[in-house]
Amino acid sequence: MNGLLDNTLINLRYYLIYLPLGVLGLVRWGCWLLRRAPAALYKPVKNGFRLPMSVVVPVYQEDPEIFAHAIESWLANDVEEVILVIDATDHACRDIASHYPVTIVVTDVPGKRDALVRGWEAASTDLVALVDSDTIWADDVAAETCKPFIDPRIGGVGTRQNVYNPKGFLQRVNDMFLDYRYFDENASQSVMGRAVSCLSGRTAVYRRELLLEISDDFMAETFMGVPCMSGDDKRLTTLILERGHLAFMQRSARVWSTFPGTLRIFLKQRLRWARNTWRSDLRALSRRWVWRHPFLAFTMIDKGVSSFTLLLAPAFMTLAVIRQDWFFVACLAGWWWVSRSMKILPHLVRRPSSFFLVPGFVLVSFAMAVVKLGALATIRKQRWLTRQVSVENGVVVRTSQSAAQPAESEATA
Repeated sequence: MNGLLDNTLINLRYYLIYLPLGVLGLVRWGCWLLRRAPAALYKPVKNGFRLPMSVVVPVYQEDPEIFAHAIESWLANDVEEVILVIDATDHACRDIASHYPVTIVVTDVPGKRDALVRGWEAASTDLVALVDSDTIWADDVAAETCKPFIDPRIGGVGTRQNVYNPKGFLQRVNDMFLDYRYFDENASQSVMGRAVSCLSGRTAVYRRELLLEISDDFMAETFMGVPCMSGDDKRLTTLILERGHLAFMQRSARVWSTFPGTLRIFLKQRLRWARNTWRSDLRALSRRWVWRHPFLAFTMIDKGVSSFTLLLAPAFMTLAVIRQDWFFVACLAGWWWVSRSMKILPHLVRRPSSFFLVPGFVLVSFAMAVVKLGALATIRKQRWLTRQVSVENGVVVRTSQSAAQPAESEATA
């Protein structure tokens, strides 16, 4: 009897080492449920409200076929004007744009922010859609994104986004991340206070009067003394919320963008995004305005904490493999598969075959946690990473492009 008791105690002590992981798992699931419950209540705004809209697009070395397809999709939305702010070095895109009824503004100033400001200053309508040059719209995006603006407190409206024609593992995984974002984080933030943390730059619509009001602050953003070059969408959203306006995600407005299919570019893109998020969220959490939106503050803190806690799971898995606890290894691997499937269920409903990619999705999630910590360690570094521009001596410059030709403007009818 004593021998049986001793063996039981030994086995108990043997497995108590994994208890912290179980406790952490319960806490993390509790935080997820706090987001998922309001997200389940989300509904897009429905009405017949419409305001005139301009589309503003910074253009830099875009794929010609995608660019042409995107222009056609914007024009099909019956918007008042499409303004393309094209880098002076990009002759191919200027040639493509000249075949469409759009306004072309050519700029020799590197960087996306200056192009955005030039665009919304040239616009003439109440609403301005800021759009990436590789983003393709559904036929009703303009109509759908207008609807939330019936509320005069709304300053900006975002869209639901997915990967355009996803091929290969990384693009499929990116598509999974996007669905998770728009059915979880953005949906819950829209329900709990109409304060979305980031209206993605792939397509976000703003009141033009607000854009003109925040132009100087937008261009003058710095972090720890270094001028900010990327993170324009986070900055715009923050400036809108700071001034007491609201930001809403209209999930019925669907757009599609291209995403990298190579690991090198994928990691560079994620590193840039992570740096932008750390800079924006840390600044926001140090200001009073964010605490007027307690749920938004909670989600910012939760996202930051998860960058650290997410890595504990693979650490315990490694420990279990070293200890040859194969039963625990199997249970943990199975739990990862089942639990992540539950969290991305809206995506699996749309693409059931993605169920077999969930293990890869889990591994990429762990890798992204490492990238986020690397981004935090290099938070002051300002470089686009996937474009040939960076901040040097406090100025946005080209890094490997020939000198741009003098800027000019031209319009085609």
